Amino acid sequence: MPTGGGSIQLGRIFGIRIGVTPSWFLVLFLFIFWLSQSFRDVLHGSDTQAYGVAVAAALLFYASLVLHELGHALAARREGILVERIDLWLFGGLAQLSDQPRTPGAEFRIAAAGPLVTLLIAAACSGAASLVNGGSRFLDAATLNAGTSGSAAFVLLSFVAAMNVLLLAFNVLPAFPLDGGRIALAAAWRVTGDRGRAMRIAGRMGIVFGYALGGLGLWFVAHGNVGGGIWFIALAWILGGSARQAVVSGAVQDRLHQVTVADVMDPHPVTLDGATTVLEAREQVFDPHPDWPFVALVDESGRYLGVLRRDVLEQELASGRPALPVRDAVEGSDDAIATDQPLEALLAAQGLRAFGAVFAVDHDGMLRGVVTLDMLRRALTPAGGR
Repeated sequence: MPTGGGSIQLGRIFGIRIGVTPSWFLVLFLFIFWLSQSFRDVLHGSDTQAYGVAVAAALLFYASLVLHELGHALAARREGILVERIDLWLFGGLAQLSDQPRTPGAEFRIAAAGPLVTLLIAAACSGAASLVNGGSRFLDAATLNAGTSGSAAFVLLSFVAAMNVLLLAFNVLPAFPLDGGRIALAAAWRVTGDRGRAMRIAGRMGIVFGYALGGLGLWFVAHGNVGGGIWFIALAWILGGSARQAVVSGAVQDRLHQVTVADVMDPHPVTLDGATTVLEAREQVFDPHPDWPFVALVDESGRYLGVLRRDVLEQELASGRPALPVRDAVEGSDDAIATDQPLEALLAAQGLRAFGAVFAVDHDGMLRGVVTLDMLRRALTPAGGR
């Protein structure tokens, strides 16, 4: 879900950065404005009192959202995942994690932690409201029924409890990227043993939910509730987009595990004999191809020796060693990758990060191909209809 990197920091809790996006201030203003009118009708007091209770209710609700996301964040920490930050935005909150859970159990524990915190908050607010007013007319106060009666504290606590119940009910729906959708992902992952397939299942559930939510928004618009309808349609668009991304991500993960380096490599890389001199290498390879930053070196049997980089070649020439064999200008062949490795291994390949290509070798160390960034991108692009 889009929060971006331009959030405004409010503070840190347990070392985790808490921030808000500019859209959050708009929602906060509208929320307080709407609540002020509702609390005025319920409390039958002054405008100042209604406004003060509205501000308190909005801040307590957003504090509940922060605690909800902290539940996710602290559970992720227990699983060894770094938590980058928590951001409040237009439609709620989001904990930014540095990595995905590695097991179905970890996925479940992280996903379930947020709803558990929300349940505890709802229970605590309900209990406190009952202590304040003996539990009478709790439902009327929670729904801001104009016919209710009670103190400002009772109405405030009842309302915050109700908001957290609604938050809980919405979040546990089995539709990705909601918490319930992530719990469904964990269950599907446990059953299938395949996270990519589980992502596609949860993502498709989220897409169906997005269409249903959008249909509800259209129904509201058709019946005169334009503001509520637009809100649901916008939420459906965002959730549906995240769900579609999950389907694509699941397909990509499948390819990362199912497709090997040999399936995507170019089996005819340009090579240079390791006995070639530095000067000959420049004349034969680098001068005719001024845009080539490197070339693969092999011995007389085709065994991979390493990569000769243009800058290293120029350094050797500048140092007065034009007759140096190019095999002596490379440090080794540790930057190669085995042809039977999955695409996932390519993502961590040093050569791919350093200069945009990595050379593939068999188990005997023989050079068999080359994989460039463009080849990897094409391989990771899911085919239509997957």
